[in-house]
Amino acid sequence: MQKDDLGSLAMFLAVVDERSFTHAAAKLGISQSALSHAMRRLEEKLGLRLLNRTTRSVAPTDAGNRLIETLRPALADIDSKLISLTQYRERPAGTIRLTASEHAARTILWPVIDQLTRDNPDIKIELNIESGLTDIVAEQYDAGVRLGERLAKDMIAVRIGPPLRMAVVGAPSYFTRRSIPATPHDLAQHTCINYRFVSNGGLYIWEFEKAGREVRIKVDGQLVLNRADLMIEAAVAGHGIAFLTEDQVSDALANGTLIRVLDDWCEPFDGYHLYYASRRQPSPVFTLLLEALRARK
Repeated sequence: MQKDDLGSLAMFLAVVDERSFTHAAAKLGISQSALSHAMRRLEEKLGLRLLNRTTRSVAPTDAGNRLIETLRPALADIDSKLISLTQYRERPAGTIRLTASEHAARTILWPVIDQLTRDNPDIKIELNIESGLTDIVAEQYDAGVRLGERLAKDMIAVRIGPPLRMAVVGAPSYFTRRSIPATPHDLAQHTCINYRFVSNGGLYIWEFEKAGREVRIKVDGQLVLNRADLMIEAAVAGHGIAFLTEDQVSDALANGTLIRVLDDWCEPFDGYHLYYASRRQPSPVFTLLLEALRARK
């Protein structure tokens, strides 16, 4: 195999992943014509059509799919072996791609990333904020951070944060007009501030637990938001009851702008975990990040 062939094979995978010559060319940093020429040259050399092209999309042929099955594990193996060579550098270097929810990113990841990048100028970290549970293999992330109870069983998961508790809160002015709820079912008589997931568009169902009894409640109200800071601001302004983690509302509870209800229905639950694919060989940079997160826990 000539050295140009490896580059053409990597280009082929980029086209397949992006389903577009335009997007793949932009991702690779080359012109669309150069990419198209490389694909034609690869197909001519193999004597096979690898891609079906239309005006709207690009999809692999049966032969293309067979090539993909061969290429992905082979290139992943090459990539892991190249990454392992970085251990011979005097200073840690490399790039890590991470995905996390906004709360996990701010409370768990950012303090570690801030210090790690200051101490290691050759390290690059890309952090993407996403509310849903991301398929890190398909999206080519090195790892993700989510709540332990939401992780797939085929992932390696390492706890990197303490247990969490939710808090049901409202402004004193709100409760001068409404009774204090005694059970989660009483929330049906209250105005609540809903949270909508950006990833799938669904509304968060409030989850409660007491003495082993679990209750899930769909709440209603005038406001649907997707930012915790806005939910807190809305609750302080008296627009209704909000459901957030304790740490997000601790300041408002301390200064009295919010009061807490249904405390006995909010038991601690599993906190944040770093998860990654078991078949992936961790790079030295990834190991450095993992050690830093463990030390902070």
